[in-house]
Amino acid sequence: MDVNSIMQQAQQMQAKLIEIQQELAKKKVQGSAGGGMVTVTVNGRGEVMAVAIEKEMISPDEAEMLQDLITAATNDGLRKAKELGRQEMGKLTGGMNLPGISDMF
Repeated sequence: MDVNSIMQQAQQMQAKLIEIQQELAKKKVQGSAGGGMVTVTVNGRGEVMAVAIEKEMISPDEAEMLQDLITAATNDGLRKAKELGRQEMGKLTGGMNLPGISDMF
């Protein structure tokens, strides 16, 4: 095996990984709960970007339900962001499941 070739391939893979991470930061997915009463926008890196709540849900009487809906919508958005990351990483790895790589997002 040619060590220089292996090093070059590793550098190319690292550059592609950085590119994918930058692209994921630009992509957004939405999680929702309560039939869309609460939506959470998450970028492809798993960062919550925005929370939208229908006005009807903003009431002291609905506080506990609102908290539950925000939690559910956030988790939904984070799951979608993680799946987006797996899909993008699959492009880099050619669909191979490489331990640790697919869990980076």
